Formats: sequence, structure tokens, C-alpha cells
Amino acid sequence: MKSVLVVKLSAIGDVIHALPVSYAIKETYPDAKITWVVEPPAYDLLKDNPYIDKIIVFEKKKFKSFKGFLKNYGPFSKIIRADRYDASLDLQGLFKSAAIVWNAKARLRLGTCNMREMSHKISRPVVGPNSNGHIVERYLDVARALGCKVEKVVFPMEITERDRIGAEGAMQQAGARMENPYVVLAVGANWPNKRWPTRYYAQLSDWLYGMKIIPVIIGGGVLDSTLAADIEAAAEIPPINLVGKTSLKQLAYVIQKSQAVVGGDTGPVHLSAGLGKPTVMVMGPTDANRNGPYGQLENAIEANRPCKYCWKRACPKGLECLSVIHPDEVENKLLALLKNDK
Repeated sequence: MKSVLVVKLSAIGDVIHALPVSYAIKETYPDAKITWVVEPPAYDLLKDNPYIDKIIVFEKKKFKSFKGFLKNYGPFSKIIRADRYDASLDLQGLFKSAAIVWNAKARLRLGTCNMREMSHKISRPVVGPNSNGHIVERYLDVARALGCKVEKVVFPMEITERDRIGAEGAMQQAGARMENPYVVLAVGANWPNKRWPTRYYAQLSDWLYGMKIIPVIIGGGVLDSTLAADIEAAAEIPPINLVGKTSLKQLAYVIQKSQAVVGGDTGPVHLSAGLGKPTVMVMGPTDANRNGPYGQLENAIEANRPCKYCWKRACPKGLECLSVIHPDEVENKLLALLKNDK
């Protein structure tokens, strides 16, 4: 195996879940050239990865209009076809990823067990032993079908000195030092159903201060800034707010130096699990068996509702999905983790 194309475009959490595939391929085929196609928001996760030789950025917005498609299709196809691939792994399983794989003309085309939008017509779905298990293992089943032995699961993340300095600077500007114990609160999520109530984060923040642990809010974008403001307003003592103040790699370092991370089914929380940090995940519409914190599913707290695992972005019943998970449940889970971490 001399050249492998991996297509996993987005979202950030999904790209994190797929990172072990790059290590698995190099573990078995150390001389293989790995090319990874990704969308811009997740690019930073792959940058400096020692197991990825080439990154191709797919800018989906350029292909949305008919004029844009005509203008960009040829140049992008030329970039994809600059190499000859022995195999391609479609870990996205959608029409857009299938189009990229089709352009690559690899001799062997493999995909995940749950491919959609006719992508299974381009790549062969791999229904492995973990087809009903965690998404990380489903991706690794595709690597196994390629002949990879997968003796250990590694989430490659190369954090540079520049990332460390930037993260420490952001923390200091926000009013805290990394030398002091802190817990990260990942307050945002793309789905409203995946967001724990801000009033609960405020209660948890005050409890952490009472434990002499600094609560640090992370996130990005306008929505997360609004959520952070709501938490600051509801808390007796405002938590440290890093929302929008770090790059992905800087955020990884902030997480790496923390005592633990709390949040919903979202990218930074999956990043925490991948880095091996104690991770408490509050869940409702998605299930821990598939999407929980990898390697520590016992730290997932699922909403006690008959309609859980609905996989709905927003609740059709108008319920606040995760409101049945009270702060004391998270506090008890954190207490056990923090004791074990000492």
C-alpha cells in the first residue's frame, strides 16, 4: 500500500473521531503516503499531524452555486488527481465525499457501514464487528478492511510551542493561570437538543469555585458567546471566559492541562476524550454507545427520558432535552474523577 486517500470533511467532532485512522494506516503501512481531504473548520486538527503527509482543503461554499461549481470543479479535480491512490476511505459517506472519491480513481474504494446519499454506489460499505458500536471503532473497521492491524488506538494531535504560548496568553488575559487547577466547560453544541441549560452551568461553575477549582468556559462563535454571557450573568462569581479566544490547537492545550472537561456531544468534548482527559458528557438525543466519550463511556450521563436517542436537532415536543440531568449528577461524577486523578 503506497498511497491512501482519506475523506473526512467535517464536523470537528467527527474529524476528531476519525484521527486514529491516520495512525492505524501508518502503523501497518509506514511508507504509505496519506492524503486527507477536509473542510476549513477542521483543518487545524490535521495540521502538523505526523501521520498525514498531505492535506487537501475542500471549500464546500465554492461549489454551492452552478457558476461556482463550473469554475471550481476542474481545478479541484486536478488537485485530487495529482496523486495515484491505491485506496480511498470515504469516512463521510455523503454525496460530496463520494464525488471526491470518484474523482480520485483509487483502485480500492472503502466506506463506512452507514453510508447515505448514494455514496455506497461509489465505495464499498464496510460492515465490520463494530457496526453497532462507537463511531471511532466504526471508522477503524474501515482501516481494518484495508489490512490495518490496529493494535492500539491513538488520536494524533501535534501541539506546537506556539500553540502552548498562545493558550497560556489567552488564559492569562482572561484572568487565570494554567498552573492553578481548573475544569473546562464546553457550553455550546450545533444542536439545541445537545446543549445543557446555561443555568445548570452557572450552578456547576459556582460549585467548582467552592471546591477551589476554576471553571473555564470554552467555545466559539456568536451563539457560544451568548451562552457564556448568560452563564456569567447567572453565576455568583463569573467563570473564566475563553469563548472565541483560542485556535483549535490552543484549545487542545487548554483541555490537556485541565483537571477535567464537562459538556454535551460536541467537538471539544470529544477532543478531551481523545486526549485522555477525564470527560463528563451530558447526552440526550444521541447515545453514548455510538457518540459517548471514547474510552470512558462510564462518564456519559444520559437524559432519563423515554424519547432519548431520537437523533433530532431540536425537540419536536418542545422539551428542554437535557434539563432532566441536574447539576448534582455532574458534580458527583466530577468528584469521583477528580479524586481518581490525584
